[in-house]
Amino acid sequence: MSKDPEKGGGIPGKGTAACGPVRGETMEFMENNENQRQKAAASRFSIVQGDITTLAVDAIANAANTSLLGGGGVDGAIHRAAGPELLAECRTLGGCATGQAKLTGGYRLPAHFVLHTPGPVWNGGGEGEESLLKSCYESCLKLAAENGCKTVAFPSISTGIYGFPLEKAAPIAVGTILRFLEDHQDMEVQMVCFDGRTRAAYEEAFKDWG
Repeated sequence: MSKDPEKGGGIPGKGTAACGPVRGETMEFMENNENQRQKAAASRFSIVQGDITTLAVDAIANAANTSLLGGGGVDGAIHRAAGPELLAECRTLGGCATGQAKLTGGYRLPAHFVLHTPGPVWNGGGEGEESLLKSCYESCLKLAAENGCKTVAFPSISTGIYGFPLEKAAPIAVGTILRFLEDHQDMEVQMVCFDGRTRAAYEEAFKDWG
């Protein structure tokens, strides 16, 4: 009698008996690897309260408007700190769509680059605001990576005068950043919060992530 299980001989089931443990060990390895990736990403993400215009990083993100010609809040603060050269370069860019990003020099800022991204205005959540906000962070991070940036700082996009609820915005931002960092192990990201309430919301989202 043939002992080759492929030919119907031998001990029934003997040819597949080892697959269960091997498959289980493989799944455990994959889960452990994923956990390690998440922990490594989390170690390269920090939340601080302060002034984003003072950070000596490769790039800071600017919560811009679609004209890219300056405005209020963090947008105005970045333009004032960078000097008129920033506005002059922005005039050459032809604006930027909501959820996308464009890069300029940092000029008089300590940061080398500015990543300009217009965030969505909150209109109740039925106009794709959450997807657009996620796209803001993704677009900035991809542009930063393409330009060799290793350290990036973000403000809380759209949670000021654009009215995006902070408790909804924070998990979107944290999750998007950390998932990106899992695949870009040479980058570090800071979330720079304007006040204690904003910082607390991002710290809560970070605690709940994963």
